[in-house]
Amino acid sequence: MSRRFFLFDDPDRFVTGTVGRPGARTFFLQAIQGRRIASVALEKMQVAALADRIAVILAELDRRGVVEVSSAGPRGDDDRALDEPLREEFRVGTITISWDPDAADLVVEARSLTEEDLEDDEDEEDEDGPIAIEADDASDADDEPSDDDPDGPDVLRVRLTPAMALGFARRARRIVAAGRPPCPYCGRPLDETGHRCPQQGTLLN
Repeated sequence: MSRRFFLFDDPDRFVTGTVGRPGARTFFLQAIQGRRIASVALEKMQVAALADRIAVILAELDRRGVVEVSSAGPRGDDDRALDEPLREEFRVGTITISWDPDAADLVVEARSLTEEDLEDDEDEEDEDGPIAIEADDASDADDEPSDDDPDGPDVLRVRLTPAMALGFARRARRIVAAGRPPCPYCGRPLDETGHRCPQQGTLLN
C-alpha cells in the first residue's frame, strides 16, 4: 500500500472529538477543507498533550511579541460533533508541532503508528499507547522522514493560524475533561471496575 498524505493548508475546521461513552471513547483528530475531510484516531493522552503543547507555544509566541494571541480570539472553538463521513484513515503514532515564521502558522503533523512505535510502547509498558509529542522548528527536519520516502508513515499535516490553534486547544481540553476523572496518583483515567495504578502498584477502586 502506497504512503498517503492528507494535507490541509487552509482548513475550514480542525478539531478533536470522540465516539462512544466515557470509558470506551475513541478519540479523533479531524480536518476539513472544502469538500475534503480526514479523520485519524489517537489516544486521549495524546490529545491532552497536544492541547497543552499548543497552548504553551502560543503563550511563548505572545510573550515574544511574535503574534498577539490574546487579541486574535479563538476560531473554530465550537462544540459541534465531528463531521460525517467519519472514517479512520490511520491511528496516530507521533505528532509534531512546528512554527512557520514566514506564514505565521502552526504546523501540526500526525504520523501513522509504526512497528517502531509499538516496540517502544512495549519497552515502556505504557498501557495508554504512544503519546510522543515533538515541538520542532519548521526548518529543522533533518531527523524527520522525507515526504519523498516511500517507506515513511502516512501523514496528516494541518496548517493553523494562531486563532485556529487556540480554538483547537480550548475544545480539546473540554473534551478530555468530560471523560473519566484522573487517578490522583498517576493521572491516568479511572475505570468504573477499578484502576491498576502504576505508581501505587495495586488495584484501586
